[in-house]
Amino acid sequence: MTTKVSSRYDVVIVGGGHNGLVAAAYLARAGRRVLVLERLARVGGAAVSARVFPGVDARLSRYSYLVSLLPRQVVRDLGLRLDLRRRRISSYTPTLRDGKPTGLLVDAADPDRTRESFRSLTGGDREWQAWQRFYGMTAEVARRVFPTLTEPLRTRAEFRRLVDDEAAWRALFERPLGEVVEGSFTDDLVRGVVLTDALIGTFTHAHDPELRQNRCFLYHVIGNGTGDWDVPVGGMGAVTDALAGAARAAGAELRTGCEVTAVATDGRGDAEVTYRHRDGEATVAGHRVLVNAAPATLARLLGEDPGPAPEGSQLKVNMVLRRLPRLRDAAADPREAFAGTFHIAEGYRQLETAYTEALAGRLPSAPPSEIYCHSLTDPSILGPEAVRQGYQTLTLFGLHMPARLFGDPAAEERALAASLAQLDAVLAEPIADCLAVDADGRPCVEARTPPALERELGLPGGHIFHRDLAFPFTEGGDGNGDDGGEGRADPAARWGVATAHPNVLLCGAGAVRGGGVSGIPGHNAAQAVLAEPVR
Repeated sequence: MTTKVSSRYDVVIVGGGHNGLVAAAYLARAGRRVLVLERLARVGGAAVSARVFPGVDARLSRYSYLVSLLPRQVVRDLGLRLDLRRRRISSYTPTLRDGKPTGLLVDAADPDRTRESFRSLTGGDREWQAWQRFYGMTAEVARRVFPTLTEPLRTRAEFRRLVDDEAAWRALFERPLGEVVEGSFTDDLVRGVVLTDALIGTFTHAHDPELRQNRCFLYHVIGNGTGDWDVPVGGMGAVTDALAGAARAAGAELRTGCEVTAVATDGRGDAEVTYRHRDGEATVAGHRVLVNAAPATLARLLGEDPGPAPEGSQLKVNMVLRRLPRLRDAAADPREAFAGTFHIAEGYRQLETAYTEALAGRLPSAPPSEIYCHSLTDPSILGPEAVRQGYQTLTLFGLHMPARLFGDPAAEERALAASLAQLDAVLAEPIADCLAVDADGRPCVEARTPPALERELGLPGGHIFHRDLAFPFTEGGDGNGDDGGEGRADPAARWGVATAHPNVLLCGAGAVRGGGVSGIPGHNAAQAVLAEPVR
């Protein structure tokens, strides 16, 4: 490496997303000299708020939008001032029974009300009792598992002993999730509501033998030991602002508008990071380089083969409404139904059909999606005039929308139209009649596809988890003295952030125990660095 180096740091962090900011704050607080390089004009990555529609004062969480996995430990350690609000309504799922509009309401604060909704939908208590047993099992797994995500990795055998429930272990870690869903529930709609957590941003199906659905499901039910998904007051940008403030206050240097173009290392000494900025190009050196980008992106920066491209599988739609729409189920209050997760076309068979169609390269005939209204829980994201006029936000997250479907310019418009048509099917009025208009007279609706996420955020294939999620343990070793081979003495391997290069670590969603807005990979990469002897 002979490039002229302009400056040297203890740690250089590639990417100023929320995980990079977590790592920067921990390391700077420990006295390390830290530089963060961010390609975009602002930090935050996917965890940002934006005024999307001209003339409409609504700060939308444009990409990621809910918080479950951010450990309270990280919030305490970094002194973050965050207000994360619990949603009372967990979900509402509209459907037809005997030709009549109805729905399933899950009220997190009122089990009796939820039981009555199950009874009304299914005609008895069997599904409600199965629901209680199933989520009692996941809650116990969450209580045991979540604290380990900010500890050194356990082996598979250690993790199994930690779970300490053979039925739960088989259901979640060994057998396809579809088996336990089908064995526990008989109602197609209830089965579908359970399965959706296994398909968020993950293109797979209930019986995938590679267990991608199990891994995705696990991360969606263990957050902070409860599995609750909370609303960040002020939007996702409030999370980023708090993290950036903590990093700067600790002494980290954050540079935006700096696109990293190469990382060079021989595995010894410092690694070098070359980046472009408005005044030209520069190279800095770091004793350790932490990469808050996808493993495929890191491979490209190193000049290595990135391997098969990951494929994202979601459609994110942001809307601002003049008012909430009325529902065909006249007994359902829209202010409750949209306050939690509003499931659309997510029956068990519907999910399987949509997957099969998308796998064949066709837009699903009934695109499954889930919606929620941030402003019902947190009106602070709306300006005074928007509040006065009764405006509300609406976020739609579509499943089984893989990147392969968006090969032509009209594909996004078709996917948006098809998804909104499924929403209209459960409404008493078209959603178009409820949309606000911006200063240019255009409806306040925008869609973000996997190619858009790749273009705007640098996510290969638009994959929101950077690559398929991994179980939160290492496959090697038995926990009884056999460490499973190389690595457990290496801090980076112990913390699940290692790469093939000793002085380059992952600190983003592609690390083991990555994915979601969690800060966990950033915390773990920082701990790996701090576990090394000080030079």
